[in-house]
Amino acid sequence: MQIQSLFIQPHADGKTGDISEFTKHFWSFTTQQRIALPTCVAFCISSTSNCVVLQDNHIKTSKYNIFTFLPINLFEQFQRVANGYFLVLLILQLIPEISSLSWFTTIVPLVLVLLVTAVKDATDDYVSSALYSFSSECSFVLHAKGVCSKFSPIRINKWMNVRVGDIIKLENNQFVAADILLLCSSEPYGLCYIETAELDGETNLKVRQALTVTSDLGDITKLMNFDGEVICEPPNNKLDKFTGTLYWRDNKYPLDNDNMLLRGCVLRNTEWCFGMVIFAGLQTKLMQNCGRTTFKRTSIDKLMNTLVLWIFAFLICMGVVLAIGNTVWESWIGRNFQVFLPWDESQRSAVFSGFLAFWSYIIILNTVVPISLYVSVEVLRLGHSYFINWDRKMYHSQTDTAAEARTTTLNEELGQVEFIFSDKTGTLTQNIMVFRKCSIDGRTYGMELSKTACVDFSFNPLCDRRFRFYDSTLVEAIKLEDPAVQEFFRLLALCHTVMPEEKSEGHLVYQAQSPDEGALVNAARNFGFVFRARTPETITLCEMGQAVTYQLLAILDFNNVRKRMSVIVRNPQGQIKLYSKGADTVIFDRLDPSSEDLMYTTSEHLRLRTLALAYKDLDEDDFEIWMKKLLFASTVIENREDQLGALYEEIEQGLKLLGATAIEDKLQEGVAETIACLNLADIKIWVLTGDKLETAMNIGYSCNMLRDDMNEVFVVSGHTLQEAMLRRQICFSMTLCLKKPSSGVRFVVSWQAHALEPLLEHILLDVACLCKTVICCRVTPMQKAQVVELVKRHKRAITLAIGDGANDVSMIKTAHIGVGISGQEGTQAVLASDYSFAQFRYLQRLLLVHGRWSYFRMCNFLCYFFYKNFAFTLVHFWYGFFCGFSAQTVYDQWFITLFNIVYTSLPVLAMGLFDQDVDDRTSLRYPGLYKPGQQNLLFNKRLFFLCTLQGMGTSFLLFFIPYGAFSVMVKEDQQAFAVTIATSLVIVVSVQIGLDKHYWTAVNHLFIWGSVTVYFAILFAMQSNGMFGILPSNFPFVGTARSCLSEQSVWLVILLTTVVCVVPGLAVSFLRVDLFPTLTDKQSRKREGPQGQNLRRVRRTSSRRSAYAFSHQQGYGELITSGKNMRASAVSSAHSPGRTPHSSNWIENMLKRKNEVSCISDESGDRAKNRLPSSSTEPELH
Repeated sequence: MQIQSLFIQPHADGKTGDISEFTKHFWSFTTQQRIALPTCVAFCISSTSNCVVLQDNHIKTSKYNIFTFLPINLFEQFQRVANGYFLVLLILQLIPEISSLSWFTTIVPLVLVLLVTAVKDATDDYVSSALYSFSSECSFVLHAKGVCSKFSPIRINKWMNVRVGDIIKLENNQFVAADILLLCSSEPYGLCYIETAELDGETNLKVRQALTVTSDLGDITKLMNFDGEVICEPPNNKLDKFTGTLYWRDNKYPLDNDNMLLRGCVLRNTEWCFGMVIFAGLQTKLMQNCGRTTFKRTSIDKLMNTLVLWIFAFLICMGVVLAIGNTVWESWIGRNFQVFLPWDESQRSAVFSGFLAFWSYIIILNTVVPISLYVSVEVLRLGHSYFINWDRKMYHSQTDTAAEARTTTLNEELGQVEFIFSDKTGTLTQNIMVFRKCSIDGRTYGMELSKTACVDFSFNPLCDRRFRFYDSTLVEAIKLEDPAVQEFFRLLALCHTVMPEEKSEGHLVYQAQSPDEGALVNAARNFGFVFRARTPETITLCEMGQAVTYQLLAILDFNNVRKRMSVIVRNPQGQIKLYSKGADTVIFDRLDPSSEDLMYTTSEHLRLRTLALAYKDLDEDDFEIWMKKLLFASTVIENREDQLGALYEEIEQGLKLLGATAIEDKLQEGVAETIACLNLADIKIWVLTGDKLETAMNIGYSCNMLRDDMNEVFVVSGHTLQEAMLRRQICFSMTLCLKKPSSGVRFVVSWQAHALEPLLEHILLDVACLCKTVICCRVTPMQKAQVVELVKRHKRAITLAIGDGANDVSMIKTAHIGVGISGQEGTQAVLASDYSFAQFRYLQRLLLVHGRWSYFRMCNFLCYFFYKNFAFTLVHFWYGFFCGFSAQTVYDQWFITLFNIVYTSLPVLAMGLFDQDVDDRTSLRYPGLYKPGQQNLLFNKRLFFLCTLQGMGTSFLLFFIPYGAFSVMVKEDQQAFAVTIATSLVIVVSVQIGLDKHYWTAVNHLFIWGSVTVYFAILFAMQSNGMFGILPSNFPFVGTARSCLSEQSVWLVILLTTVVCVVPGLAVSFLRVDLFPTLTDKQSRKREGPQGQNLRRVRRTSSRRSAYAFSHQQGYGELITSGKNMRASAVSSAHSPGRTPHSSNWIENMLKRKNEVSCISDESGDRAKNRLPSSSTEPELH
């Protein structure tokens, strides 16, 4: 057996070669020649054996391997300009003529920084790739005879070992391991049902069918003898398209997407199936949509690169000034001292002396950007990540899932987010629909959860014990045999395409095409009308304990244009009835005039996600005439859909209204409140979903992103239109937006591929950014990433993408920050993310608390760090004018080495880890406090300039106050002068950091005062007799500290210097609070509490939308009536002699997809008269 998968390589012009010509030559080859084709086969051949080396299913998600780690990691690290800067300094320090500092003062910290960062990056990459590996997943693999196999025909193997050409067996509820061609299944005619939530976010089941010629290969022996070959398109990211041909038994069979099971899908309601692997590993469509892993850097990192360049330029300027000074001094003054201070042999002239002095001062003044800065930044980011991991308020106890910072490099960026791109299914919603209320014959049923007890359904042995309803009057009406109520639930039990599965007596499981439909059938079940079984021609119910069988005459299926579904049945009494359910606007237009009063009454009861229910009694003769027309229309070739639609429209007239249902969209807890809070923080939220337009809008209303009181809600849609048509609609929407810039405009886009064309993307972005809410539907995974990239590229704003499925991975990787939710769609989004947690509501705390704190702390840390290092370093600059520009240092070498590592490292780390201007509760109560981060107000080029200016001023005072006080001592005892300046410096920066702190803890006190104490301890130790006795050459200044600091005048000078350095900054701070208060200052002054209504869900007015919102495709009506999905026993159990079959081409009709989207106008004003204000945020009926 030879099972091969081939694809045609496209030519340079993008066109595929002549397949027929290739096929003619292909079949002329021998088997071994076919295998050895070098450019077409999707696998390679070992040159040492005849074994076929097929492509495996292993997926590599790591950035590094053992060979590329060192060069790639070093390249990434040296993208930081400072690392290259320190490397240049190291090289300079190796030149003895210009170096006045030892080389180890630079190489040790540089190697330490590179090593620590490399270990962190390697650990993060290894953990991420190890978790992402699917090696633990297993599949049943059928090994072929003669293809390198000495095993039994079927054995369990890991996903990573599955290869192109393997035949694998999948079982119910199992993930599809690769892109496979469906060969056969346990269901009749090779059908199987899959859930594609991982790919497109849709939770409704979809149908796939094997080719007729392979559908009977369920026997292992037949599969072993299968020797088909496939020629198909190259790997691509188009989830809805596949083109290929199966060559088998000298025949060829066309293949399309309906024959394929893609990696990431889940097999549902199908016991087993067999398929042949077409694409594996990174060539699968899922992985083709995942995008590449990129190295993410924060905006502060990029800013620091620019600032380092500025500092380096400033350093060169200082070096030039001092070098010129050295040249002038040597020319005018230094010549007089050559008798006892002769020039070195290498020093030829004063100019050359200045040249050497330039490089010496570059080395001495390099501490304006100390390498300890980057070590401290990494420590802070690691600490902030642990704070996120340890936050118990982001822990979800139901799933035992804690928040996790999967990266340590993006924490401060969480405080600067301007755009959030969110998936819908599983991210905003729970994929759970709940039957809450209904209106029957003008009366509403269903109450609030807190107002009454749950209804007792113990009278019904077939009830679903998980079902909850809170109005016992509806059960009483059922028991009293109210005809309207019984007909209402009879309609719900008959009018649907749900497939029942009774695993044991009374244990029913419904497989529904949409969550809404399943909720309605389950509600009818609990109220005594239990859907038990169906055949192509009958539906069996259990009505209040009695089995009743209805003859199914026709199913008028749902589609996006009709927005309704109907069934025609014959009851046991022989009456023919049409039952219909659909969008209220559609049903109301087809009602009999006798239902007009009831229509108005029901309209007052309608709320979000409603479905109107109606019926009609049919005359036997009229139905027979109509059925003949239906049979004829089902067999025509041209305009079949239009003719069928016209017939459906004909019979669905003169309906009698029964009532309406209200289904609650089961959002995740706190979604609406989180969105409202984030909007107050001026964060724009875009929802990107693969669902259809109506679904997206309904979720928008449920989340209060869309409201009925909005001035404008624009819907821009397209249906394979020309670019000009879409551009016209977008421009029209933009014009209306510009006319009302202050109004609450919302923008809904029904996505098409040409929406991101270069001519349209700018218009789309400009319009979307004018709106407060943007919802994009029918978006593919790759288009999600393209939308994010569009905003990143043109708006230069920090973006965050959040999702829970594999279809969100590309978007998560593209955004500046990716957040994964541990939901119902697997873990691939989590594994590709930077941060993860269990519920969408935790995003509020992640951004407004942890993100804001991280940004605030990092900015304060950087401002203080640059201030203290300029104050520390520029003392050498001022001293140069008094030491003949000889590149002599003020401080001793040990103080220079320990200043940033020991004396001032812990206080600044404590500030960067624990400081906060407000607590977490205040951050959540006042979302506006988040805005400074979006505007880069806490650390920018202006603040950097002010910090450095303050540092320069401090260094000036630190040098000249002691110099003025001890001018004689400077000439006689330079080391005592150095001790005075060093002590003043340590005290000044310690006092300054104490004044800059907003939040004191015991750790802050310990680190600040402990660091001052450590300074004095080390100072006295290094200048003691003991250290001199051990290392006299390294510690020559014996007793200097004792003699200097024992003088009262020295302490007076230190006190004076401290006061003069600190008081100006303190005065400016007090004046700034009064004259230029920040948002934090303003909020701290407010005594009254926040406006509670800002964070409450906005109360909605009445709204009517179809509960068919979650039906994503044409229904299964024709599939059911054909009997193709029924098992033989079920099909033969009942047969109606009068039943007329539908077209034999049912499968083409059933599998045909319609992508029809219409431009929806805002009809809220026209409907207002039929609405009442809602007192509840839940969808309800009054």
